[in-house]
Amino acid sequence: MFRWFEQRLDPYPTDPPQMPPRGLVRFVLHYSRGAMPWLVLLAIGSGLIAALEVMLFGYLGALVDRLTETGPAGFWAAEGGRLIRMGVVLLLVLPVLNILTTLVMHQTLLGNFPQRIRWQAHRYLLRQSMGYFQDEFAGRIATKLMQTALAVREVAMKVMDVAVYVLVYFAGALTLAAQQDWRLALPFVLWGLGYAVLLALIVPRLGRASEAQANARAGMTGRIVDAYTNIATVKLFSHSAREEATARDSMHDFLGTVHRQMRLAAVQDISLNLLNAALVASTTALGLWLWTQGAVAIGAVAVAIPLAMRLNNMSHWIMWEFAALFENIGTVRDGIGSLALPRMVTDAPGARPLAVSAGAVRFEDVTFRYDADPAERPLAVLDRLTLDIAPGERIGLVGRSGAGKSTLINLLLRFHDVESGRILIDGQDIAQVTQASLRGQIGVVTQDTALLHRSIRDNLLYGRPGASEAALHEAVRRARAEIPYLDQRRPDLYSRWERG
Repeated sequence: MFRWFEQRLDPYPTDPPQMPPRGLVRFVLHYSRGAMPWLVLLAIGSGLIAALEVMLFGYLGALVDRLTETGPAGFWAAEGGRLIRMGVVLLLVLPVLNILTTLVMHQTLLGNFPQRIRWQAHRYLLRQSMGYFQDEFAGRIATKLMQTALAVREVAMKVMDVAVYVLVYFAGALTLAAQQDWRLALPFVLWGLGYAVLLALIVPRLGRASEAQANARAGMTGRIVDAYTNIATVKLFSHSAREEATARDSMHDFLGTVHRQMRLAAVQDISLNLLNAALVASTTALGLWLWTQGAVAIGAVAVAIPLAMRLNNMSHWIMWEFAALFENIGTVRDGIGSLALPRMVTDAPGARPLAVSAGAVRFEDVTFRYDADPAERPLAVLDRLTLDIAPGERIGLVGRSGAGKSTLINLLLRFHDVESGRILIDGQDIAQVTQASLRGQIGVVTQDTALLHRSIRDNLLYGRPGASEAALHEAVRRARAEIPYLDQRRPDLYSRWERG
C-alpha cells in the first residue's frame, strides 16, 4: 500500500526543463503541475474531514437534547438509528478519510514533490550560462535550490490542506452556532474578525522576515562553502582569521533576521492567547445567559462551548500554519530571484549538431565586451578581430593579463555570445549549432585543475564515459600518469582507485 502511493508521483520527470515564471503564483503552479491531482485530492479530503467533524459537534447538541427529552426508557427507540449512523461516520468514514489524506500527504507528496522540484530546477540550472555561475557563490545557489524546493511544497500543501480545512471548519462552526441562536454566533464572528486582523498584521511581516532570513542564510552558507572550496588559497595566505571574520559578519546578519522573526512570533502568541480567552469566556457567558432566559435548549450550550474550546485549541496551530505559509512564501520569493532567470546563451531555433570534418577555425570580425551596456560602451576586450586557424595548426596566444586570451577560448566554446561578427568551425557558425555538440567536439585542458568529488576512475572517464578499460589504461599511460592503484595485481590498491 505504501509503495503504491509512493509511486503515484514521478520525482524525475523527463520533460525538457523550462524557465520558471517570475510571479509567485505562477512559479508555484509551474512546479506543482504534475502534483496537482494529488494536491486537489488532499484538499477534498481535508474539506470533508472538517465538515464531518463540525457535523459531529452539531449532533452532540441534538444528542444532549434527546437525552433530556426522552429519558432512558425511550432513548434507543427514538435515537438508535441516528446514533448508529453517527457511529459509522465516527468509526469508519472519518478514519478512512484520515488514512487516505495521510497516505497522499506522506507517501505521495512530502518526499516526491520537493524531489521533483529539485530535479527540474537543477536540470534548468545546469543549462544556465557560464556568467550565471561566475556571478554567484556555488553554495548560495545550492542552498537556494534546496530551500526553495521545500518552500514550494509547503506553500502548495498548506493552501490545499490547512487553508481548506480551516475555512470549511470555521464556516461550519459559524453556521452551527447560528442555527442554535443567531446571538451565539456573535462571539465566533468577533473572534474571526480579531483573528483576521491579527493574521493581517503579523503574518505578512513574518513572510518578509522569512524572505530576508532565507537570503541571509544563503549568503552565510555561500561564504562558508566558498572558504572550504578555496581552502588552499586561505591557508596559502594564512587568512584563517580573516575568513573567520567574514563568516562571523554573515552569521551576524543571519542571526539578526532570526531575532526579528522571533519578536513577531512572541507578539503573535501573546495576542492570540488573549483573543482565545475572550472567545471561550464570552461564548460560555452568552450561552448560559440565553439558556437561563429560555431562549436556547441545553443542547445549544453543549455545542457552542466545545466549539469555542476546539477553536481555542486549533487557533495556535492555525496561526503557526499560516505563519509558516507566509514564511515559505518569503523563501519562494527569494528563490525566484535566483532560479527564474533566463539563460544568456541559448541554442538558436532549429540548431543542428556541429559536424567537424577538418577542424578549421575562423574568427571573423569579432567584437566582444563583458557586460556591454549600449549607453556606456565599455572598452571592447576584442575589437573586430579576424583570425584563421588551419586544421592541425598549433597556435600560441601571448599577451598581458586581461588582453583577451581566455576570452578567445571562452567565445570559441560559446560560454558567451559575440557582440558582432561570427566564429566558424569548418564553415559552420557556432551560434547556429547546439552548444552540447560544439563543446563535445572541443578538448580543453583548463588552467586550473578541477576534480569532481568522485572516484579517480570517474574523473578519468568524464570526457568519454563509455570508453573501454583498455582505452582508459592507454590514456593514463600516454599521460604518464601511471600509479600503483592501476595495478590489478594489487587488489587492495586497485579497489582504492575504484573507490577514489
